[in-house]
Amino acid sequence: MTRAGRYRSRPGSPPGCCGFLPSRDGFAFTNAWPPGPAVTVPTPLRGTRVGIGNAAAGLCGGMVFAALDYWHARARPPQARPEPGSPLYRYIVRRLIASWRIRAGVARYYQWMNLPDGDRDATTLSGRLGSTRRGVSWRTIAVQWPRIRASLDDGIPAPLGLVTVASANPAKLRHNHQALAFGYALSGDEVTLRVYDPNSGPDDHVFIRFDASAPEQATAFSHNLNLGWPVRGFFLVGYSPATPPP
Repeated sequence: MTRAGRYRSRPGSPPGCCGFLPSRDGFAFTNAWPPGPAVTVPTPLRGTRVGIGNAAAGLCGGMVFAALDYWHARARPPQARPEPGSPLYRYIVRRLIASWRIRAGVARYYQWMNLPDGDRDATTLSGRLGSTRRGVSWRTIAVQWPRIRASLDDGIPAPLGLVTVASANPAKLRHNHQALAFGYALSGDEVTLRVYDPNSGPDDHVFIRFDASAPEQATAFSHNLNLGWPVRGFFLVGYSPATPPP
């Protein structure tokens, strides 16, 4: 079945959509920018920083937050790609910083990068079975997905932090991604999330699909995001609307 949100739904919106459509409410340009970090942020490792917003990582979080800002303002976002240093470019960079939530947000990405996909039973020094270490799949399906679904059921698009790599190297934080869920469909235990992917531009047919029946096991998250990495899991990113530039 499909579920459509009840809040801010617009006439003519297709089933399973909460009133946001990438072709109408997303940016017409894709997440491709000149080389050079837009901003550097501290990592959980003391004394180290990582550049966010270079040609490889892009400004995905800033584009997601900015597009959602325009949607809340009931305004269509500008269609022309802004030049570096322009007011819109600087605004997208500011929203990128907000989307990462600096220490708290970066710490969650890094924590999940160091977690297993499926749950693991921990053992004590004496060899006895200890508490279960929850994996990325359980945290995504059992904890984050209900929160995302509740937002979509209320008709509010949900920003997603997508964890793509398994690594203790903080330099690989830039390989993670952000997208915006705007609808979903259910078929038994199968969930298909409809998402705005800044890497794909104004494409209404981008999805993330997964089986929610066994969150304790490593779960495959299939997708057609314009992304050269698998999706290991995702979480709801804290968002507060801001006033976009005119």
